[in-house]
Amino acid sequence: MRAFGLAVVAVSIAAATAPAAEGRFERSLKMLAPAERLEQLCDYTAMSRIREQGKDYRPDRAVANAMAEPVAAGDTLEVSGGAFRSRKKWYVLTYRCTATPDHLTIVNFRFTIGEKIPEEKWASFGLWE
Repeated sequence: MRAFGLAVVAVSIAAATAPAAEGRFERSLKMLAPAERLEQLCDYTAMSRIREQGKDYRPDRAVANAMAEPVAAGDTLEVSGGAFRSRKKWYVLTYRCTATPDHLTIVNFRFTIGEKIPEEKWASFGLWE
């Protein structure tokens, strides 16, 4: 299901201007189960915040469960083994993300970017080019 959600998000973002993309993204989220919705919203937020941080990274994918399963508790998702892709390279990503009960709006988000993940480890983590 994650691949479907990410594909919908990617198509929505690529095919529209920012305000229209936001609306399409929200409609796409509403089609997902609440747990999947939380993970997709948090991954999308991670990419957005990383982009806002500066020009060092241009993330186009985020995966919450690359190296470890995320832990969900209510409306909060703890990711200790995530990854994001920027300019065809993958990097370690950890974050704590809290959303509203409908999992459509972020209320608190903290993240840390880790080291670059060596290409020879990508396959073992389910990552791709």
